Amino acid sequence: MNSVKHMAIIMDGNGRWGLKHRKSRNLGHKEGLKTVEMVMRYCIKNQVKFLTLYAFSTENWKRPLKERNYLFNLLEIYIKEKLEKIHKEKIRIKILGEKNFSKRLNKLLDFAEKKTLKNTRMQINLALNYGSKKELVYAFNKIKKKKRISENDINNSLYTKNIPDPEILIRTGNTQRLSNFLLWQAAYTEIFFEKKLWPDFKNEDLNKIMKRFSKIKRNFGKI
Repeated sequence: MNSVKHMAIIMDGNGRWGLKHRKSRNLGHKEGLKTVEMVMRYCIKNQVKFLTLYAFSTENWKRPLKERNYLFNLLEIYIKEKLEKIHKEKIRIKILGEKNFSKRLNKLLDFAEKKTLKNTRMQINLALNYGSKKELVYAFNKIKKKKRISENDINNSLYTKNIPDPEILIRTGNTQRLSNFLLWQAAYTEIFFEKKLWPDFKNEDLNKIMKRFSKIKRNFGKI
């Protein structure tokens, strides 16, 4: 049976959910936090050691300022309210991406990382201002003085250094693309595209994916 150490998720469909239910994209973002909580509990219960959530991409800066500010404020409130509980549950928080936000939010993200640094029960990677192409440029700039570059050189220079590649990548929202997310790390990841919008994604949906994953023969290029 295939085991899962690392699950990655593209949480797509918050805005569409909000427009569908209350004609407010922001409502969908707020509702999506309930699904985040559910997935966190699921991963703890099933001993998934790493959970990577695509929270804000480098392309998301193209969204309206009002929506961006709401997202950042929602993140700030969530961390302030939940950080102590997350820390007590021995969960580590790591930010993947460049912290180009407000000084207040940057300081809060730094604090969350430092406070939970030694926690080992599970690690939540928040992909914020993250783009896989930008991550690769970042890695190459770190190792550009080398004449020959190996895969290990790149692995050790990525935001995800010391984090195993994900076995599972889930994208909700009925869209079938990776959207510049973990392009290097997902080379042999099993990808599951779900029709449900992120706030509608439930525990039973995760169970179905895990069951499907357990039956996959993972050859990694072999027969």
